Amino acid sequence: MCGIVGAVAQRDVSPILLEGLKRLEYRGYDSAGMAVLDENILHRHRALGKVAELEKAMQTQPLIGSLGIAHTRWATHGIPAMKNAHPHMCNENVAIVHNGIIENHAQLRTEQLERQHDFSSDTDTEVIVHEIHDYYEETKDLLKATVATIAKLEGAYALGVITKDEPGRLVTARKGSPLVIGVGIGEYFIASDVFALLPVTQRFIFLEDGDVADITTSQCIIYDVDGNQVEREIRTSELSSDATDKGEYRHYMLKEIFEQARVVNDTLEGRVTEKSVMIESFGVNAQEILEKTEQIQIVACGTSYHAGLVAKYWFESFAQMSCNIEVASEFRYRPQIVKPNTLFVTISQSGETADTLAALKYAKECGYEHTFVICNVPESSLVRESDLALMTRAGPEIGVASTKAFTTQLVTLLLLVIGVIKLNPKLAHLEEKMVSRLITVPRLIEESFKLDDEINALAEKFADKHHALFLGRGAQYPVAMEGALKLKEISYIHAEAYPAGELKHGPLALIDDEMPVIVVAPNDQLLEKLKSNLQEVKARGGELYVFADSHSAMDETPGITIIRVAEIQECIAPIIFTIPLQLFAYHVAVLKGTDVDQPRNLAKSVTVE
Repeated sequence: MCGIVGAVAQRDVSPILLEGLKRLEYRGYDSAGMAVLDENILHRHRALGKVAELEKAMQTQPLIGSLGIAHTRWATHGIPAMKNAHPHMCNENVAIVHNGIIENHAQLRTEQLERQHDFSSDTDTEVIVHEIHDYYEETKDLLKATVATIAKLEGAYALGVITKDEPGRLVTARKGSPLVIGVGIGEYFIASDVFALLPVTQRFIFLEDGDVADITTSQCIIYDVDGNQVEREIRTSELSSDATDKGEYRHYMLKEIFEQARVVNDTLEGRVTEKSVMIESFGVNAQEILEKTEQIQIVACGTSYHAGLVAKYWFESFAQMSCNIEVASEFRYRPQIVKPNTLFVTISQSGETADTLAALKYAKECGYEHTFVICNVPESSLVRESDLALMTRAGPEIGVASTKAFTTQLVTLLLLVIGVIKLNPKLAHLEEKMVSRLITVPRLIEESFKLDDEINALAEKFADKHHALFLGRGAQYPVAMEGALKLKEISYIHAEAYPAGELKHGPLALIDDEMPVIVVAPNDQLLEKLKSNLQEVKARGGELYVFADSHSAMDETPGITIIRVAEIQECIAPIIFTIPLQLFAYHVAVLKGTDVDQPRNLAKSVTVE
């Protein structure tokens, strides 16, 4: 979603803000802007499109000052347009940047129009700056004005606020949207995530929901939701500033695809031996909680939801434990029937996904006894609010289309499944066999990269296509869903996934020589049924592209192209078959000339509902 950067220092902050915006580009956005205080005048530049457009404007007319805020916007209220870009200002006196959605903005706008305010945008954000301005006129105190304003706001927000009348002061607040404070020497910074600030600091304060911070060069005072002054821990990030560089790769997505063998190895490190899973690595009281667990409830969004669907097959097929899964945005809008000893599991790359966070809070209200999160960001809200957390260790993922975050989620979920198996006396004998297969995943991922040239050539057949159908059975159906999602996300080809057995229930009507069909075909107990499904497609003139296990005894014939993946054991097949589908989507997108890392209309971290 939108990205915020802010700084108060004893040096020119505009280069810091600009670099921060560049590092937030991966979140997805349509415009960018910056406001800097110079000699008691608020100077602002805004630009439609990429941060590079803002940088051009700043080269023509530099912004110089020791206090400033900046923003990349992802449109919610109001179309992508210069007038809707942040920062927003009121009477050239107060400037703000905002992430989130203000649900009562229409009511506030009506009240402000009655107070003779003029509106220059269509955003919900503008009501915030007018409200702060009016309270500031009364109090002459930026902190008090901000606190009074947020008391009237309904919805989610992360705010950075400055005024020309207080040149060394930056006020920030968060509710429902992430915000961190970077700690320097005689300077402080704010940002939507740590990546934006790594060039200037590795020390961070992670604000809690409802926190307000009053920041100057000499101090940072934080108040909680009740207005009490509180101390928040300063944490040192282990990320380096070059962790978000593309290196030798053309796109972040390609780099992240080829990092997967390494990061999966990182995910496994310290959590498995050659024969067993170390449940104590899941966290304090993990064994006690898992021993009580009789059922799993998973909630997630997007790619993480697909990972959860695979896990449902694993839990029920291997661990013999009932597992339900639901999209987070649907889960909290209906009554829940909570069965005793159900473990509530959330999955999120960022740990800040608004719908998943809201579902977690609702789950606690509904009476789920224990909560478990699988996440890539240790300091995130989901991690802080869950009983147990298992980090995926994928490292920074910049490409909007998730790749290494997905595969590490699958590996982490399989660790959890094996942990449940380990604690079941009737199934414990399966642990060693499943661990022995799991630890082969990094090597098999490396082998799958050898298919890159073949997949690149295959992609050329899709350069002029507008639709595609993906098929899978069993645990490979969610993999087909993920493959379709990747293709539509970055190439803008309309792609859908179906269980192959559902072909006769509608999708066959779509089959012709212009509807390519991509199939995931591991060598499992459903293979023969899958082959029958493929013949149904072939008989109707469909063109088939089959990613098949090398031992699946499938032959290329006219109309059927086989891409042979390594021989893979059933429990790890969803992880390995994901890799060639990622490469396929990537190469098709490159051929189509789309913005691979920042596809239109999409955001990396969906921090609003």
